[in-house]
Amino acid sequence: MVSEDGAIGRPPRLAVVTERWPIAGGFSISRGSKDFAEVAVATLGDGSAIGRGECVPYARYGETMEGVVSDIHRAGAQLTGIDDRARLQDLLPPGAARNALDCALWDLEAKRRGTTVPALAGRPALQAVETAFTISLDTPEAMAAKAKAASDYPLLKLKLGGDGDEARLAAIRAAVPSARLIADANEAWRPDHFESLMGAAEAAKVELIEQPLPAGDDAMLKDLPRPVPLCADESVHDREGLAALAGRYDAINIKLDKTGGLTEALELLEAARSHDLKIMVGCMVATSLAMAPAMLVAQGANWVDLDGPLLLAEDRPHSLAYRDGKLQPPAPALWG
Repeated sequence: MVSEDGAIGRPPRLAVVTERWPIAGGFSISRGSKDFAEVAVATLGDGSAIGRGECVPYARYGETMEGVVSDIHRAGAQLTGIDDRARLQDLLPPGAARNALDCALWDLEAKRRGTTVPALAGRPALQAVETAFTISLDTPEAMAAKAKAASDYPLLKLKLGGDGDEARLAAIRAAVPSARLIADANEAWRPDHFESLMGAAEAAKVELIEQPLPAGDDAMLKDLPRPVPLCADESVHDREGLAALAGRYDAINIKLDKTGGLTEALELLEAARSHDLKIMVGCMVATSLAMAPAMLVAQGANWVDLDGPLLLAEDRPHSLAYRDGKLQPPAPALWG
């Protein structure tokens, strides 16, 4: 039913499934490798429409699939209506479980009202965005070959691992002399090698480096030279983490699995801009259903890294299209 103030107050029904999607050729970062993307999908329905949200539990933040599914069920049982996103922020902390429910609520309300998520959020219609394509961690020779094979993509993101990164950066730049490059160290650099690694990144004309040092050590970035701009990833999840970044980073990576959904991601986006931080919008390796809500945050971002589906051997129906170097907006049958 619709109340006098326009809120749709029927408690939505919840279903949760877990899925494994094969990754084409595997995927490696400094913390390990995997051959499958493991996701949880929350579906909310009110009898006339359904909404979906996808999340990826991340062990780096203490998450397990079992725990995330349990949290989704626990919080989902307390939802009172399809416009209950504000209450959801109090039911769960930032993280994968809240992301799945938050995105499902956005999708359900848009479909129930016969509108779109951008319209609900007071935003313009979505436009296509240029996304990076990730080259996973490997030997310098293998990464250079992969970068050359992916040279049709306008922006390449390099997964680094600490030892050997100077050789990786030099080999990749030699293989793709005109490509735009960004790099992600995933906390693998050490302070005593920071200056030489930054020099190698500068020589390779890297535009941005994500999270070079462990989150617990990044206070020292205030005192270290950074000829290449730095982007916080593991060091920031939501708005509460912004204050600690002053003088340490030039940009932040907004991921919905960190913020706990689109609701907080949009708030974090505005707060980061007010702190004069540049914006990167990132993702975990997942299907198009996980990327679709992030497209809203990616509008006008400085860098977009929503290539999760491009790394999979297959994607779900109504997947996001990659055309003319850009990721296209989602079809309503997918999300939003």
